[in-house]
Amino acid sequence: MATTTATQIEAESTEADEGKAPVVKRKLSLKLILMAVGGLVALGAIGGGAYYFFFAGKKEPVATAANQIKPPTFLDMPDVLVNLSSTGGERTQYLKVKIVLELPDQELSAQIQPIMPRLMDTFQTYLRELRPTDLDGSAGLYRLKEELTRRVNAAIAPARINAVLFKEIVIQ
Repeated sequence: MATTTATQIEAESTEADEGKAPVVKRKLSLKLILMAVGGLVALGAIGGGAYYFFFAGKKEPVATAANQIKPPTFLDMPDVLVNLSSTGGERTQYLKVKIVLELPDQELSAQIQPIMPRLMDTFQTYLRELRPTDLDGSAGLYRLKEELTRRVNAAIAPARINAVLFKEIVIQ
């Protein structure tokens, strides 16, 4: 690129004074070109990102054997019959519970069978300490279910069950 010197400017201005059309030479600066190219690259990146976000990123999952959810396995526990804790002269009340454990897979059932006496002991000792008022309403049953789930998971750690389910609850 040629640089414009003071003598060239003077020569151009004298030519303009003499009646000739002025010659204007414009030069784009390097900074302006780099800014324009950078702006186009940024605009392309934003457009590509928007396209991916709205159109290409939402592919339907392919159903494979690894992606399919396995149905849970259920393990019936023996019935539990305990007397509830009473305060003083109240008559003795009994609690009968039929419990089912929801397991994530069939292999866990084989791991639980050898420690079934420990689980039954855990259930018996916890349930005997309950008062009839502890089981009032759905909130009481929810707390009972959560506590039994926590105790089973502690007994079979590091394995975990999904939930404790009640088949039958009778307070007499």
